Amino acid sequence: MADYEKILKKLLEGTGIEINSGHHSDIQVHNPKLYKRILTQGSLGLGESYMDGWWTSNNIDQFIYKILINNINEKVKNNLKTLFQILISKIFNLQSKSRAFQVGEAHYDLGNDLYKSMLDKRMVYTCAYWKNSKTLDKAQEDKLNLVCKKLQLKKGMRVLDIGCGWGSFLKFASEKYGVNGVGITVSKEQVALARENVKGLPIEIRLQDYRDVDEKFDAIVSLGMFEHVGYKNYREYMNVARRCLKDDGLFLLHTIGRNESVTTTEPFIEKYIFPNSMLPSASQIAKAYEGLFIMEDWHNFGVDYDKTLMAWNSNFQKNWNVLSKNPKYDERFKRMWEYYLLSCAALFRTRKDQLWQIVLSPKGVKGGYKSIR
Repeated sequence: MADYEKILKKLLEGTGIEINSGHHSDIQVHNPKLYKRILTQGSLGLGESYMDGWWTSNNIDQFIYKILINNINEKVKNNLKTLFQILISKIFNLQSKSRAFQVGEAHYDLGNDLYKSMLDKRMVYTCAYWKNSKTLDKAQEDKLNLVCKKLQLKKGMRVLDIGCGWGSFLKFASEKYGVNGVGITVSKEQVALARENVKGLPIEIRLQDYRDVDEKFDAIVSLGMFEHVGYKNYREYMNVARRCLKDDGLFLLHTIGRNESVTTTEPFIEKYIFPNSMLPSASQIAKAYEGLFIMEDWHNFGVDYDKTLMAWNSNFQKNWNVLSKNPKYDERFKRMWEYYLLSCAALFRTRKDQLWQIVLSPKGVKGGYKSIR
């Protein structure tokens, strides 16, 4: 019988990770079955065992960072379930039109009270821009303003927001730049609150799949939605953006990106957080828009996502006493959610994932595009 504890400790040699040492970022094991579970189930087993209370750490993000930076996750072989998931993603279109609303129901419809307690005052659920900011509210406002400037928004423009969330961008752009427009999302809960948030402004919020939009706009923006599109649909997504954008318009794509091309997502994220999601690589994005758009600007500020996720977790922890009064948010949910936020923060800290803002134009900006940072 394999000594799973000995094998795992051997893998951790030289990583700075100790077990039951009491150090700030080390792991405290509460169930000896943990070693086998990690070695046989990989990252999914690590996340689920935390949800089950099998281990704890005073600094989960730094613990996960050490695992990732030392490639421990790659040394633990994929199990059959993970390999099956990869095979399924190759055969089927997991982000097809018939499945498009699943992530809305599973994640974004969890409850507006959860997101209100975690996010900034505008409820922006994408990476903030911390260049000149010290607070989450200011960093998110700076990000929204950055997007408006990159799109060269002017009063009277009609803007499409693909994946509009709770309407934060369109509300900001309408109030500060005088635009009107349409926001689409696959979340019923987001639609309900977004319509309240933009009340009185020339903005329409729709429960709609991006493939069903077929009308012209002066500018298009998509903040943190492309991660749900799937590699089999990247080209169709770009075709939709092109047919909806006027020839002299600009399209800003804000997305998390991977350093290498993949066809699936991390197992824990897939099962518990974002079903049917996957992160694009630069080459996958470029191939998707080839012949449709000219790339005017490509801005990477992935390090800002680490800080954003840590701020979200801080808000989540601070407001947990109120959230926990809702019976659907139990202790297991708390562990799942904090593991999601902190493990993602660790991932961006390693620079294995990026955050890109890409500005595209149909025919090239006359005289050249001026990059804004």
